[in-house]
Amino acid sequence: MHARRARCFGSVAASYAKHRPDYPEQAVTWALGSVPDSARVLDLAAGTGKLTEAMLRCGIPAAAVLAVEPDDRMRTQLSALLPTVTVRFGTAEEIPADDGALHAVLVGQAFHWFDPDRALGEITRVLRPGGVLAALGNTEDDSVDWVAELAAAAQAQRSAGMAGRGFADLPEHPAFSDPQLREFRWRWPRTIDSLLDTVSTHSWAVTTSPDQRAATFAALRRFLETHPSTRDGSFELPMQTLVLRTTRRAWSCWRPGGA
Repeated sequence: MHARRARCFGSVAASYAKHRPDYPEQAVTWALGSVPDSARVLDLAAGTGKLTEAMLRCGIPAAAVLAVEPDDRMRTQLSALLPTVTVRFGTAEEIPADDGALHAVLVGQAFHWFDPDRALGEITRVLRPGGVLAALGNTEDDSVDWVAELAAAAQAQRSAGMAGRGFADLPEHPAFSDPQLREFRWRWPRTIDSLLDTVSTHSWAVTTSPDQRAATFAALRRFLETHPSTRDGSFELPMQTLVLRTTRRAWSCWRPGGA
């Protein structure tokens, strides 16, 4: 099921591009750290280019960005949106880049789909010493009471949960320093229909049975149409972007297969 869910997003690529949230610039700026002006940056598992687009808004030139994505339909959406960015087929376990070619590797909403050992080995290979690795994830801010209630209403109807905050996890690895965590809170204008459109692109919604999907979406709509925070139809959804950032150690501190 994990592998099936990892491969499901191409079937909803157009909806993913339209309805998934963007990344706030302050989160991406922090994720990039102090990369030099000449930096070469990789968006790994780039999807439809949500994070790639945010990199450009943060001042990274399109010519300096490499977007790598395994799904043909997701790459098609990305190339249509950002035609000046280099987009290549590849995976986290087989990155199409030369050794030490990159100053930063950013991963948005995807690290939980990787084989972590193989992916970190490949990222170590392509990232130069001192380079940055950052995993980012957007999620609803369930520290807000009504958002937690919304999540509970959905979870009560289904057994297959979302991937959760693991999308911003970075396992320990000897090639990398201890990761730093930052949280960026923001608000996303939504309507009842647009929020349900977003939920329809989540992996559980794409892969679950039609009956379970229908029951879950009915529960979500009932909640949104009756709760004081959302029943007017338009509202701001409290969001948070989680960022874990680490730095590739110098060769003098770490070598593959030895100290």
